Amino acid sequence: LSVRAATPDPLRWWNQFPTPLRNVTRLRFLASIGAGGVMFMTPLIFHAIDFSAREVGSGLAVSALIGTVVRLLSGALLDRGIRCSWPIRGTTLLAIAADLILLQADNYNSYLIGQLLLGCAAGLYWPAIELAVPLSCGNLPSGRGYALVRSADALGIGIGTLIGTVAATLGTLRTVYSVEAVCMGTVLVLISLHPLQDGPPYRNLSSNRPESVGQRPTSRLPWLLPLLPVLVISVVATGILALQQSALPLDLVRGGLMRPALSESHSSALIALQLTLLVSLQWPVGRWLSERSVAFGLGLSLAGFSVGCGLIALSSLFESGTALVLAALLPMAFAQAAFLPTATEAVIEETPPEHRGLAMALFSQCFAISAIVAPLAGGALLDLQNNGLLLWLLMGGACLIVLPTLRTLKPRYRATAMEATELLKVPEAAARADGVVGSGSRERMTPQ
Repeated sequence: LSVRAATPDPLRWWNQFPTPLRNVTRLRFLASIGAGGVMFMTPLIFHAIDFSAREVGSGLAVSALIGTVVRLLSGALLDRGIRCSWPIRGTTLLAIAADLILLQADNYNSYLIGQLLLGCAAGLYWPAIELAVPLSCGNLPSGRGYALVRSADALGIGIGTLIGTVAATLGTLRTVYSVEAVCMGTVLVLISLHPLQDGPPYRNLSSNRPESVGQRPTSRLPWLLPLLPVLVISVVATGILALQQSALPLDLVRGGLMRPALSESHSSALIALQLTLLVSLQWPVGRWLSERSVAFGLGLSLAGFSVGCGLIALSSLFESGTALVLAALLPMAFAQAAFLPTATEAVIEETPPEHRGLAMALFSQCFAISAIVAPLAGGALLDLQNNGLLLWLLMGGACLIVLPTLRTLKPRYRATAMEATELLKVPEAAARADGVVGSGSRERMTPQ
């Protein structure tokens, strides 16, 4: 019996998480399988039918532009009490329509319509699915919840990209759109059977928040100010993630100053390798960082992105530069594994509960802004210089520039109902004396 008890049990590990959180994780895993192939293979699909880098980038940018508007709408509706399940249902229908169009698109107009629908789908999806995590954590710290769902995201994207790589090898790249349509249909069925968690865990947090004696209600905007450093860092980090999806595949198939061009299948294989590393690193890195401050995690992420971008830039200068691209995959995967759960947790810690729907929408806007600017700028630089040397140097430098903003980050609010209950156990007089404000996790709870 003791030997059996000591044996690792994947099912027991999975069952330690609350049922609502497991439901969110399943949905994100399925959505990521579909999105993984579409995100990374779309540039290669339309490059193969003679779209320029600027045309590919402009379609991705338009998708992100419409997504910015829809994200704000989704966040505002969530703060007004709409259930998280409804935006996800809308996402599935829009994504399926987009996939059917892109599956047959052979001109820029069809490509653009498909990208517009995908942008609307992403705009509805991200604020709702991110806010669903702390709502579903129960007694689990939200940092661990985000580490779990980001691991599911990474695994799903890795599987989706692997499917795309196999499709590229077989010469049937557009299979990725069929895969996404099937995944989204499955998400729609599952969320209809098991709607996402909503209600008291989120709505009661604002009423439980301790206030300092004599504190007066503030206007609506000051809550946003502590969040600005997180948003600035997120724009830079998500810009690099957007370039990995748009500019990096094109940079690899075009070649550098000295680095030889890679075939589409080899380029897809490199991207799949990076995602395999991300899948391997996401849970251990996310779990480790969930016990540390968000400033520490974001600092490690920026450092990893800077090193990775530097190596990709240098690869353009050598005939054997592909080896440097391979070397860059590890720090880039580590940086992404550190950034995704930590930045989301930082948004929770820096935002009062009654504004978290809009805060998640603004955080999601960072992805949208980067998806607008990065593909356009990256495509223009690639067309202008025929290599990615300057592009990757600029992104590596941007990571170093925003590092000092980490000094302003500190936990201001708790993330889950459990933490709210624990704070209420503190005697009121002691709370007034110490001026305690709950953080997003018990390990980070500090006097303000």
